[in-house]
Amino acid sequence: MNVKTICLAILYDGEATGYEIRKLSVEGEYSYFIDASFGSIYPALARLEQEALVTSRVEQQDGKPAKKIYSITEAGRSSFIQSLFEKLGDDEFRSEFLLFLRFASELPQTLVDQRLNERLVEIEETLGDFDRMKQPDTHPGDCWVIDYGRACMTAARDYIRAHRGKLIALARPDVAAADAAE
Repeated sequence: MNVKTICLAILYDGEATGYEIRKLSVEGEYSYFIDASFGSIYPALARLEQEALVTSRVEQQDGKPAKKIYSITEAGRSSFIQSLFEKLGDDEFRSEFLLFLRFASELPQTLVDQRLNERLVEIEETLGDFDRMKQPDTHPGDCWVIDYGRACMTAARDYIRAHRGKLIALARPDVAAADAAE
């Protein structure tokens, strides 16, 4: 899925500025799909406008620069839905956390334990975000995606809790703790 597609997806739900599209793709409900930078969003919006898949209007603001608001056209809606018929690419998963854990045997046990605790806090925060996203009027497709994300995060949390001892045991004993034991 490319940036043009994520822009159309966001605009499918309603009008947005380039800034709002970026925010939704990084922090909002679309952040779980693909990442889109400002450097890729604005050129994508320009191409979409040239292709008549979106339109824009400039809205003046008191004491602030004018903002450009984008809307999807009927052709854009059709193009977006058609893009969902195309073969999906592989999911991409990159994790600094997993890189850190890969080298746990080179690190002190207290640091490994600290990072595991930090990750558990992050997971709980994400689970809370999922709970806040799911409202009585949430679209059924969104509910399914939220539940899927919740299941993945719950599995990660449960795995860390059940197996953290193995990873900590791989790590190096803390120097202070080793000196105290002697």
